[in-house]
Amino acid sequence: MIVRRGLAGLYGLSVKLRALTGWQRYAIASSLGAVSATAFAPLFLIPLLVPAFTGLLWLFQGAENPKKAALIGWAFGVGHFAVGLYWVGASFLVHSARHAWMMPFAVLGLAAGMGLFHCLVGYVLARLKYRGVERLIAFVAIWLFVEWLRSWIFTGFPWNLIGAVWTFSDSMLQLASVTGVWGLSVVTLFAAAAPAVLFEGKDLKISEIKRRVSFVFVALLFPLVVWAGGAFRLSALLPEDEAFVENVNLRLVQPNINQADKWKPKLREDHVVKQMNMSASEGAKDITHVIWAETAVPFLLSSVKAMRTKIARVVPPSGFLITGAPRIEEKPLPDGSGIKRNFKNSVHVLNRSGDIVGTYDKFHLVPFGEYAPLKDWFPFIEKLTAGSSDFSPGPGPQTLSLPGLPPVSVLVCYEIIFPGAVVDSSNRPEWILNVTNDGWFGITSGPYQHFGMAQLRAVEEGIPVIRVANTGISASIDAYGRVVESVGLGVAGVVDTRLPKKIASSTVFSRIGNFSVLFLMVFMLLPLVIKSKNRVKLK
Repeated sequence: MIVRRGLAGLYGLSVKLRALTGWQRYAIASSLGAVSATAFAPLFLIPLLVPAFTGLLWLFQGAENPKKAALIGWAFGVGHFAVGLYWVGASFLVHSARHAWMMPFAVLGLAAGMGLFHCLVGYVLARLKYRGVERLIAFVAIWLFVEWLRSWIFTGFPWNLIGAVWTFSDSMLQLASVTGVWGLSVVTLFAAAAPAVLFEGKDLKISEIKRRVSFVFVALLFPLVVWAGGAFRLSALLPEDEAFVENVNLRLVQPNINQADKWKPKLREDHVVKQMNMSASEGAKDITHVIWAETAVPFLLSSVKAMRTKIARVVPPSGFLITGAPRIEEKPLPDGSGIKRNFKNSVHVLNRSGDIVGTYDKFHLVPFGEYAPLKDWFPFIEKLTAGSSDFSPGPGPQTLSLPGLPPVSVLVCYEIIFPGAVVDSSNRPEWILNVTNDGWFGITSGPYQHFGMAQLRAVEEGIPVIRVANTGISASIDAYGRVVESVGLGVAGVVDTRLPKKIASSTVFSRIGNFSVLFLMVFMLLPLVIKSKNRVKLK
């Protein structure tokens, strides 16, 4: 009796949602999008994905035409990204006198713009005119395509792909070694949206009802199967699979410097001294290499020999200090009329003598953070980082070879969020170093979400990630996405850690990369295409 009443209630709710029109329809869609975003770090309210995506499909079913479906998708996307990316607004409060006025425009504008991707989901789904299980399969395939699209179009922003809701579970993450985060997105969407097919249509045949119930049951089991497979993979590891690189002991320095104070002229040298003291603190004699965060040295380090000599005092004997710092690259103009100066967001490797023995330049720059796009059209737009000049990008992913260390791929800040684009495939590294400055975002969801994406990249590539932040979360992550050592958000501290080894054989994803999206889409859509052709033949 209770089950019947529950099912009747759900059916009534589905009818009401499909019947909504006007502003109420879009308000509910936006609310469902907001609810869906609570599944990401640090809340991980994953069960709420079920009402969010089931409700979204019911709303799509009630759309009179593709344009209305597109508006429903857009409204869902606005709510989803406004809640999931609210933390972006914190960066506009760092220098509030200059930038606070931009905060609401930035957060809402970003949500509205990103919502256009979900607008595309609604429009294409309505055009296809599938029903029941076929509609669900098409929905998941379209959503996957749109996630992949936003990972690269307009420089890309693959933040909070749906599969990232599982970063709290080591076992769930293991699927990413085969399919990347994309497979996790597919599994999650099937489970979250499957109940929608139970209450679509009237006077269904018993055979069709049984088929739908069976499909929903299987879809809800998907995450459990993935978890079990991941748990088995981790339990089957041998001691050599969890080994560390010999004679490499890293000290990760997290100074927790307030972003508003970071570039103040009177404090900049104090910031360097603070990090030097932390680098030389108890236990330093056992450390072989020290790593500081993105722009940890707020000086043009490559141009200031005295600063390099000073910092070299804390470089371990026969080791290195790896640190972020801005630099200027000077190149003669093609016509010989002068010198062009390009500002770079760089990472330098210093030896005991204060010499720079390696440099990496960030290539994936943050719009509005490191450069102001559309400056010619909107001259009032300015970037948030210090200085009036835009940064220039580096050449792309590269592997640095340093004596005494395995080859390393260096990534700065959000370069770690791009699946399939974090290493030089022609010269694969043995570890990834991600230096960042999440101090821009305070104690918000942003740093937790950012950290989770570093875990995903480790599993995808089968390569450990060492993450060093100005503030939270600095950590050593092994090649299976597991946190070895860490220091949390909003605190100053050091992490002394050994360097985990990469896995012995390459992961499937590291070989095929984002082609996994194509394989997943073919796997989902091929049955629909075959079924559609059979229907045409029957007619």
